[in-house]
Amino acid sequence: MPETLILYVLNGPNLNLLGVREPDIYGRETLADVQAMCEAAAVGARVVFRQSNHEGQLVDWIQEARTEADALVINPAAFTHTSVALLDALKTLSIPVVECHLSNPAAREAFRHHSYVSLAATGVIAGFGPHSYELAVRAALDLARRAGAKG
Repeated sequence: MPETLILYVLNGPNLNLLGVREPDIYGRETLADVQAMCEAAAVGARVVFRQSNHEGQLVDWIQEARTEADALVINPAAFTHTSVALLDALKTLSIPVVECHLSNPAAREAFRHHSYVSLAATGVIAGFGPHSYELAVRAALDLARRAGAKG
């Protein structure tokens, strides 16, 4: 029987407020709803789903994913546009990384048009609300399966 893939889904600042923070932009689904969607989409894989408002905590989890995960989905939220630390941590990974956003940053304020994270991501999925996560999970796991997992 094949080994179960492990997918890390990491969420950045303010995503703990999904459902109440700017629902016209981010939707009414909560982070718990998003987690349930990710787990349902991750057929045949185990999801490690985490959120932090602290950049260093996200860096620690990315570093942990180096040895524990087969793929990583990350919604860095506001750190997308500011965090060289996340970029540097992501560049240490040899697993697929899918950057995920609820909204489409390219259609928003100019400062949101640049992503440091994209420089290390295998791909980016944005603008589909919570469905972005489902698409990102499927893409990350497909890439991991094609790569033969941990490596």
